[in-house]
Amino acid sequence: MKAITYTSIFLLMSFLPQASIAQKDVTHQQLIWYGYFLTLPIDENWSVGAEVQERHFIHPFAQQQLSLRTHVHRKLGQSGWEVSAGFATFFQSPNNPRSELDLVEPELRAHIEMAYKQKFEKLTIDHRYRAEARYFHKLNLEKTGLANGYYFGGFRFRYRILASYPIWKINENQVLKVIAGDELMVQAGKKISYTFDQNRIIAGLGLSISPFLNVEATYQKWINQRQNGAYFNRDIVRIVVNHRLSTIKTQK
Repeated sequence: MKAITYTSIFLLMSFLPQASIAQKDVTHQQLIWYGYFLTLPIDENWSVGAEVQERHFIHPFAQQQLSLRTHVHRKLGQSGWEVSAGFATFFQSPNNPRSELDLVEPELRAHIEMAYKQKFEKLTIDHRYRAEARYFHKLNLEKTGLANGYYFGGFRFRYRILASYPIWKINENQVLKVIAGDELMVQAGKKISYTFDQNRIIAGLGLSISPFLNVEATYQKWINQRQNGAYFNRDIVRIVVNHRLSTIKTQK
C-alpha cells in the first residue's frame, strides 16, 4: 500500500510542471531516439551494461545528442533490489536544429543507482532512483568553441516508475507488452537556476523476440526547463533494442 501511495503522489507531482508551462516561453520540437542496450551477466548477481543512444531532430533533420554509457550492477539477493554505478559521455549538439553554429559540447556524467522491481501477477512495476554528477566541457569566451578542461555543473536526481503488462503471448518466448511510465528529474548545485529539470511521460509497446532480445517502441512527452526559465516541450519517438548475452560461466 505504501508503494502505491508514494506512486500516486509522484504521478501528481510529475504532471504539475506540464500544467504550469501553459503561459511560459515554450519551444516545441520533435525528435527520434535510437538506442542499443547490451547486458553481459557475470553470474547470478553481477552484470555489466553498455548503452549507445543517438538522438536527432525530425524537422529539420539535425543531430541533437549522442550518448555512450557503461555501468555495473549488483542484485541484492532475492529482495527485488539492485544497485549499480556507471559513467557516461554525452556529445551535445545545439538545441536549435536551425543553428548555424557547428559546436558539439561534451559532458561527462557519473551516476549511482538503486532499482526495485514489483510483480503483481502479470503486472510488473520498476522503480529506479538515480543520482548523477555532471561535468561540462568549458567553452571559450564567445561560446563558439571549446576551451581546455571541464567544470562541475551540478547534481541531478531522477526517479522513474515504469509499468509493463503482457497483452499478447505469441509463443513461450515471444510476448507483446504495453509499457507506460514517468520520470521526474530535479537538480541541485551552485550553478543551478531552477530545481525542476525535466519530466518524461512514456507510453508504448515492447516485444520480446527471444529470452535474450527485445525491442521497445515508445512515445515520450518531454518537458525540460532551461536555465533561462524557458521550456522545451518535446514529442519523441524512442526505439530501443535490449540485448542480453549469456553468462560468462555459460560461455566457458
